Amino acid sequence: MSTQSYLELWKLTKSYPSPKGEAVIVKDIDLRLKQGEFVTVIGHSGCGKSTVLMMVAGLTSITSGGIILAGKELDGPGPDRGIVFQSPSLLPWMTAFENVMLGVDQVFYTADRVEREQIAEYYLTLVGLGDAMHKRPGELSQGMRQRVGIARAFALAPKMLLLDEPFGMLDSLTKYELQEVLLQLWRREKTTAMMVTHDVDEALFLSDRIVCMTDGPEAGIGDIIEVPFERPRNRLEVMEHPEYYPLRERLIEFLEVHAHRKAPTVVPETAPAISKAKEKVEPELVS
Repeated sequence: MSTQSYLELWKLTKSYPSPKGEAVIVKDIDLRLKQGEFVTVIGHSGCGKSTVLMMVAGLTSITSGGIILAGKELDGPGPDRGIVFQSPSLLPWMTAFENVMLGVDQVFYTADRVEREQIAEYYLTLVGLGDAMHKRPGELSQGMRQRVGIARAFALAPKMLLLDEPFGMLDSLTKYELQEVLLQLWRREKTTAMMVTHDVDEALFLSDRIVCMTDGPEAGIGDIIEVPFERPRNRLEVMEHPEYYPLRERLIEFLEVHAHRKAPTVVPETAPAISKAKEKVEPELVS
């Protein structure tokens, strides 16, 4: 894992006009991710964590601040970010294979048809759909459809993987299975990942760091927790780790008590990098 910042959020703010003036959803989010890091953003429903993720995805406009990914300031969506939503939103008249091929054809348009098909088949096989890739979404379970969504995101070879509560609609057993699938793919691809969840145990099992969001309005970062469990991870070993339950209690206490407090003002350290990006000079990122 690189020690340099790969993704930088600098004073990231989102507001909407309202009859009483600007309604600020999130304010002055400052965060850095190292290349290959898996960071989870946790908080109550409606706190703005998905808003932050969608700004990184380019699907929600930024009111102020900036985002740098791999040395380039982001402006709108792009294939350099693969997204897995809570519901995979597959086109129902297409097979799982054809749904994955939609993105592959766009991103790898210079490759020949056989190579593009091999990419789609490879990732669908990795997520366990080797025998079901030619079925339509209506023939697949919810968990299988989400496997298609995961395969579709990884097949684009993105610089950044964004996950918006990807297992929130699944039963516990299917959720655990897909968490393992996600970790295996993530380890294989070494993709930098940011996930939004409200599930404390999920955050502890998957993450390198957990970013705790305060409640809105003007939500911000209230705490950042380092997760010490070695990788690759075994769920039972993680739960038996002496730090597991203390960390779990710390997260629950934050959500029950500290999330309701306004985030502290953080002096941004990334302003110079943003300025350089705006001047179209390649930023020299520091750890």
